[in-house]
Amino acid sequence: MNRLFVAYKPTGISSNQLLGRLKRRYGVKKAGYSGTLDPFAKGVLIVAFGNHGRLFRFLNKAPKRYRATLWLGAYSPTLDIEKIETIDDVSPVSEDTIRSLFASLIGELTYLPPKYSAKKIDGKRAYELAREGKEVDMRSITSTIYDLTLIHYCHPFITFEATVSEGSYIRSLGEIIAEALGVNGALTALERLNEGEFIFENEKELDVKSSLGITKNRYNGRLETVLLGQPLQRQDFDLQDDGTYWIDNGETISIIEIAPDGVRYILNKVEAC
Repeated sequence: MNRLFVAYKPTGISSNQLLGRLKRRYGVKKAGYSGTLDPFAKGVLIVAFGNHGRLFRFLNKAPKRYRATLWLGAYSPTLDIEKIETIDDVSPVSEDTIRSLFASLIGELTYLPPKYSAKKIDGKRAYELAREGKEVDMRSITSTIYDLTLIHYCHPFITFEATVSEGSYIRSLGEIIAEALGVNGALTALERLNEGEFIFENEKELDVKSSLGITKNRYNGRLETVLLGQPLQRQDFDLQDDGTYWIDNGETISIIEIAPDGVRYILNKVEAC
């Protein structure tokens, strides 16, 4: 079975555990997901069955939008409520102060990812290493904050939505917000609302052709040339500039790259439905 859809991961299980449940529910053996959510987080997870996992890198998955609640005064090494160690009584701040701070964080931001995150280090998730008591050496990353909006403030809890680039860590963003306010902070909730254009719609099957984030091109030669994987020529395409494109074969699609040294197949004859 080839299928592409958006699942919703609940809090408290890993992305792999959710995938296992989906495989059993749908009776499939080959499946994968894009954009790991660690156990604390919930929300949108793009899932593919069969060969559709090969399409992940060509999907329109950015920017991503999250909703989170930050507990001012709470300290946790995980930056969430999993391991709260201390809770300080902190003074309220004005909503104007929070909004001004949020505005100052728009743009590129460099920071350390959380040690308790789904980031892979030497083939293992960082949170797995941290829970085993092993040293986790995190390197700083730079991501883009496109929008940061205050949704609700009921002291000591700030609920906000953040629209960010791929590879962003919202728990680290929560820590940055708390530090800027002069206090500790930990997230009490984290939800991914969307990945680019992808939202949760009860696991409705996605249309592959409309989900791709690359430009459609037209091959003007014989269809059999593509279906047989034979050599392609730049002059036979409507768009001839260097780049990655998808072409419509009817029931299948192909993804090709036009480069200075010629045209090559990246994927060929992938079922579109």
